[in-house]
Amino acid sequence: MTVAKPLPHDAAPLHVTGQARYVDDIPVPANCLHLAFGLSTVARGEVTAIELDAVRRAPGVVAVLTADDLPFANDVSPSVHDEPLLATGTVHYVGQPIFLVVAETHLAARKAARLGKIDYAERPAILTIEDALAADSRFEDGPIVWSKGDAAAALAGAKNRLQGSITMGGQEHFYLEGQAALALPQEAGDMLVHSSTQHPTEIQHKVAEAIGAPMNAVRVETRRMGGGFGGKESQGNALAVGCAVAARLTGRPCKMRYDRDDDMIITGKRHDFRIEYDVGYDDDGRIAGIEFRQYARCGWALDLSIPVADRAMLHADNAYNLPAARIESHRLKTNTQSATAYRGFGGPQGMLGIERVLDHIAHAMERDPYDVRRANFYADATGSAGAEAGPAPINEGRPVPADSDADLTSRGAPATAGRAPQPPKDAQTTPYHMAVEDFILNHLCDRLEQTSDYRSRRKAVAEWNAQNEVLKKGIALTPVKFGISFTLTHLNQAGALVHVYQDGSIHMNHGGTEMGQGLFQKVAQVAAASFGVDLASVKITATDTAKVPNTSATAASSGSDLNGMAVKAACDTIRDRIAEFLGERYQTRDVRFADNRVEVGGEVLTFAEAVKLAYENRVSLSATGYYKTPKIEWNRVAGKGRPFYYFAYGAAVTECVIDTLTGENRILRTDILHDCGTSLNPAIDIGQIEGGYVQGAGWLTTEELVWDDKGNLRTHAPSTYKIPACSDRPDIFNVALHDGRNREDTIYRSKAVGEPPFMLGISALMALSDAIAACGDSYPALDAPATAECILTTLDRVKT
Repeated sequence: MTVAKPLPHDAAPLHVTGQARYVDDIPVPANCLHLAFGLSTVARGEVTAIELDAVRRAPGVVAVLTADDLPFANDVSPSVHDEPLLATGTVHYVGQPIFLVVAETHLAARKAARLGKIDYAERPAILTIEDALAADSRFEDGPIVWSKGDAAAALAGAKNRLQGSITMGGQEHFYLEGQAALALPQEAGDMLVHSSTQHPTEIQHKVAEAIGAPMNAVRVETRRMGGGFGGKESQGNALAVGCAVAARLTGRPCKMRYDRDDDMIITGKRHDFRIEYDVGYDDDGRIAGIEFRQYARCGWALDLSIPVADRAMLHADNAYNLPAARIESHRLKTNTQSATAYRGFGGPQGMLGIERVLDHIAHAMERDPYDVRRANFYADATGSAGAEAGPAPINEGRPVPADSDADLTSRGAPATAGRAPQPPKDAQTTPYHMAVEDFILNHLCDRLEQTSDYRSRRKAVAEWNAQNEVLKKGIALTPVKFGISFTLTHLNQAGALVHVYQDGSIHMNHGGTEMGQGLFQKVAQVAAASFGVDLASVKITATDTAKVPNTSATAASSGSDLNGMAVKAACDTIRDRIAEFLGERYQTRDVRFADNRVEVGGEVLTFAEAVKLAYENRVSLSATGYYKTPKIEWNRVAGKGRPFYYFAYGAAVTECVIDTLTGENRILRTDILHDCGTSLNPAIDIGQIEGGYVQGAGWLTTEELVWDDKGNLRTHAPSTYKIPACSDRPDIFNVALHDGRNREDTIYRSKAVGEPPFMLGISALMALSDAIAACGDSYPALDAPATAECILTTLDRVKT
């Protein structure tokens, strides 16, 4: 069976030989034009004059467009039509597109774009969380509040109480392949768009609006991206729309790609947050009540900030059973790039808040932070040690029909509709009243504590610190509980199209996009397993809105869950048709597909022979598949329901060392145990875990975004923005998969692995805090990113 095998990425040979084709590699017609934006140089103001004659006269320029030249919708927003392709007289951040240059070459377009002269009536920019609060500049009418129990009463009655706050910066996606799009005009006004996007259907929708055409006149194709991390969920809209509008105007193919500086200046980042907390706890460190105030800096346009901030609230508990909690969320509007989706989608920020709280409690109690964390864990579900059952049989596991309530919302009813679902009595519940039924972290952390030798290493760290004045070590074990599903319920659906040709070869297409995470390989393994054939028989094809319509973004870690089930449904339909035909022909019910053969009673056919026979007897060998996630229902206004189908779990132990004279630091060793259910591909999943941890640690240590007091992003290139390098990986890096399977009926009982490992990097920040705590008596209250400068400043504060 191809499922659960550690197979290499399907495009790995193409990647390492440079043959993998990305948007910028697609051969274009000789008359292709190239685009570049002219950008705002102020963070907030009114455009009082715009002079573009020099731009139009520049060598190679074919056309220059402003908002007045756009024929139809001037909008590239993924949400509420508040983000024009080209500014309409008011500018909201440094880097906002004001005009569009169409030229014969990429370089000519970029050079010409710098020749525009624009005068502004500049206004004071709102740049920080403090600025936004002072100006009451926000999205939505006021803060969103979700609660469970009476947090104020619990705080008042608690034996111990602490207050504090943590500030965490944003993060640049830094995908290796920048944003890119290519639009090719077709006959009768149709448009073919190649886009480096996680959301082809959204590109299709926005392009159709921009050129005044129905969606069936726009076809979007995405073969692969060179990284996405959420940065290509909505940020590619502007390039695709610009190319399509220019192609419609000129009748010529149009292409656009951002250079790295432009990419970083124009596009959104991870939301930076400040989280304030007030917590009451008993003498064992168990939390009695807690209040959070989460402040999210959302930038100038709404983009995806509402669901991002919602998910931060949804992960404010992480792995901890909070008897009484109040979570207050402020979504603040500032004159900076519109913050957008990023791996974890707000979850990391919410999770970091509660991890800071428990670290702070442990310091106040002079206890091991891991012991305080364990005291607050949810209880493990029955059978959480992974002993329920083995993998689902190959011919079982069809999608389970949704119950009536889930069916209502998945057909598109608003997420706020209907009653708030009630968990079972006596269930342990999250602050949003969802029963936690699959918790495994007590068992998982017991195993990691042993395999990482955590206790003896913590003792060794203490001994080291007692003997060394300059170099101080720290160690931390932190857990992850991450909810899997889109919180906008109707997005939890997927489609697929599968053809089996008469020679036995299989053509597979689905709505998910490949950005290096191995989705295509996993889903191909599912298809091969359904037919009992080798993986070489399955052809993986580019995501194409003309083949599978109305796709959801490849996001929320749901790519394999949704598309794997949809492909399996299509494959099983074809396989069952073949089996029914063969059963009737050979008068038997015993038809088995395995090892590239079909066993029919006592006869054995090759798969190709069986397919050819079915074709010659007019059996349909093509099918669509469809899947919608069951059981989920969510009322975001009330903050109650079951927004997630299940949780993915993991834990990490990180040991680090800091130089107390310079703030320089290194991660020495990391041990990870992560829950992938029954992994579809252990090799790919381990790669995702390793990469997720490093990226998460980078967010919290080296990746610092800096804006000046005029709103200019000063860290807009690799020279000033530091992502982790190979040398920043832990010297010792142990990663293992937890033995177990998903209790929910996912594809072969696997679990999502795209986003959850990112938050394992929180252990790196907690280890740094532990090292700093060895230098003085006061709590470090270390903010993120914990750069060398930040560590040095924190050390000075702790020592005084």
